Amino acid sequence: MVKTWWELQILCEPELEDSVFWRLGSFGCRGTASEKKGNQILVRGYLPVFQAQLLDLAALSLWLRQDALCMEMAPPTIHWQLIDEQDWASSWKQYWLPQEIGDRFLINPAWYPTPENSDRIIIRLDPGMAFGTGNHATTQLCLESLEMRLSDSLLSPPTGEQIGAVIADIGCGSGILSIGALLLGAKQVYAVDTDPLAVQSTQENLLLNGIDKERLVVAQGSVDVAAKLLTAPVDGIVCNILADVIIELVPQMSAIAKPSSWGIFSGILVEQSKAVADTLEKNGWVVATLWKRKEWCCLNVRRF
Repeated sequence: MVKTWWELQILCEPELEDSVFWRLGSFGCRGTASEKKGNQILVRGYLPVFQAQLLDLAALSLWLRQDALCMEMAPPTIHWQLIDEQDWASSWKQYWLPQEIGDRFLINPAWYPTPENSDRIIIRLDPGMAFGTGNHATTQLCLESLEMRLSDSLLSPPTGEQIGAVIADIGCGSGILSIGALLLGAKQVYAVDTDPLAVQSTQENLLLNGIDKERLVVAQGSVDVAAKLLTAPVDGIVCNILADVIIELVPQMSAIAKPSSWGIFSGILVEQSKAVADTLEKNGWVVATLWKRKEWCCLNVRRF
């Protein structure tokens, strides 16, 4: 039986792109992609047809318009159509191109040839329906934070406390952050996600990058599952999910950390950063830096 998907198309001002991505993610879209259309951005989102009725799509349209008005921007143009699964599986890929992130990473879609002369760390990726292509600001902020956290210590062996770091990736999505950490020199990553499609995507992407499966342990679940996999507290935690979920999970994540552990938390709107920071501080963390990109932010934290 052929499965059917909704393809949503939102034509908006560039300043609204991140807001549209966030709204589509909250609505339940399994995949998103964007491309430039003149002076505007065309964002596509995909979700199974059973997940939304026409009234739901109409409500989404209203929310997107309200978001634009709140930001004093022109309302986006929104269209939707039904497509078969085989069309969805390939349609968004044509809009996703290799992308440099930070000072060291190059995200290379698996269906593109791998550059031969690049001096960057290449992550080969096929996210399928999992979150994490590198296009979203929150993923970029996390990768850049990993560069700062791991690269600096690797360049200074006498003080390099993070050489051979063991990391927990909570909400791993496509595995992009886990793989990035390992390619930067982390010893091992324990990755969990509640979505079975994300677990499958992470497992496939570790093979694409030639990573030993013993270095990247993947399981379906949340922090409680990660805790059962661990043999000792972790050196670092990366968590790129929604702010409300981070706040809920902070006590559990704190329980798997060392007194010297660090954390990278993103998926947080700037207006939500204080609530997340307050919860972290109540649980023994201190915010070292807050990096912003448009309306999103990433908290780099340490235990105290």
